[in-house]
Amino acid sequence: MRERDALDDQLKAISRIEQELEDQLTLIELGEGEKDDKTISEAEAALRRLKVEVARRELEALLSGEADANDCYLEVHAGAGGTESQDWANMLMRMYVRWAEAHGYKVEWIEETEGEGAGIKSATVVIKGHNAYGWLKSENGVHRLVRISPFDANARRHTSFASVTVYPVVDDRIKIDIKENDVRTDVMRSGGAGGQHVNKTESAVRLTHIPTNIVVKCQSDRSQHRNRAMAWDMLRAKLFEAEMKKREEKAAAEQAAKTDIGWGHQIRSYVLQPYQMVKDLRTGLSTSNTAGVLDGDLDEFMQAALAQKAFGGGPEQVEDVE
Repeated sequence: MRERDALDDQLKAISRIEQELEDQLTLIELGEGEKDDKTISEAEAALRRLKVEVARRELEALLSGEADANDCYLEVHAGAGGTESQDWANMLMRMYVRWAEAHGYKVEWIEETEGEGAGIKSATVVIKGHNAYGWLKSENGVHRLVRISPFDANARRHTSFASVTVYPVVDDRIKIDIKENDVRTDVMRSGGAGGQHVNKTESAVRLTHIPTNIVVKCQSDRSQHRNRAMAWDMLRAKLFEAEMKKREEKAAAEQAAKTDIGWGHQIRSYVLQPYQMVKDLRTGLSTSNTAGVLDGDLDEFMQAALAQKAFGGGPEQVEDVE
C-alpha cells in the first residue's frame, strides 16, 4: 500500500509539474506580448520554484536502496564536554524534529536521558514517513558546534561535539535472525523529561548484542512488554544497518573513495562565533543562514550528500572551519 501511494504521488507530481511548466511559459508569452513586466516576473519566480522542486524529485527518485523508503530511528549522543555538549545534542535533536515535522513526517520519542545541567546525554526518536531513512541516512556522523558559551561566565568560545546515528526501521520484507543467547537484557527505571516524551516507571528495557556490542534502549511505554518488543525491533534495525554499512564501506574501499564517519571525524561544522557559517565537510556546501539550519532547514545539505553519492566523485577536499 505504501509503495502504491508513493508511485501515485510521483505520477501526480509529474503531471502537475508538466502543467505548471506549460502554464508559466504561456504567462511569460502573454506578458511579453502585452509588455506586462509584473506578470513576467511572477511567472519567472514560479519557474525558479518549480526548478527547485524538480531537482528534489529527481534526487528522490534515486532513493532506491533496500531500506531507503522505510521509517528510521535517529539517535543523538553528546560528546565529551559535559553541559556544553549536552546542550548541543539537544539543539541537534530539535533541528531534526523540526525538519521532520516540516516535511510531514511523524516523530515518536523512544528514549531520552537528560543532561546533568542542561540538554540531553542521549535521545532516540523514530521518524515515520516515506523515504525517511533515504533522506536522513546522510546525517550519520559527528557534528561540531563553535559558539560563545551561554554557560561560561567569561563568555569564552567553546567547541562542542555530538554524534548522530540513523538506521532504518526493519519491516517484514527484511529478515534479520538473532540468537536470543547472544543478547543480554537489562530492565531499569525510565528516566528523562516524562510527559510527552517518556515515562518514569520500572519499565525501561536495554538490550546488548554481545557479539557486536550494539546496545539499544527503549522507555517510551509504561508497559515493559511493549518496550521489550520495540527494543528488539530497534536491535534488528541496527544490525541490518551495520551490515549495510559494512557492504558500503567495502565497496567504497575498493573504489578508493571511502568516507570515515566515525567519532572524531566530523561531517559538518556549525560556527556561530566569530562569524556565522554551517559547512559540510564532505560536499563543501556552506551557508551563513545558521538560524535557518538549526531550525530544520537541511534540504540543501541532504540533497548535496545524496547527489554526491549518486553521481560519483569522492568527497571534495575542503578546509575545515574554525
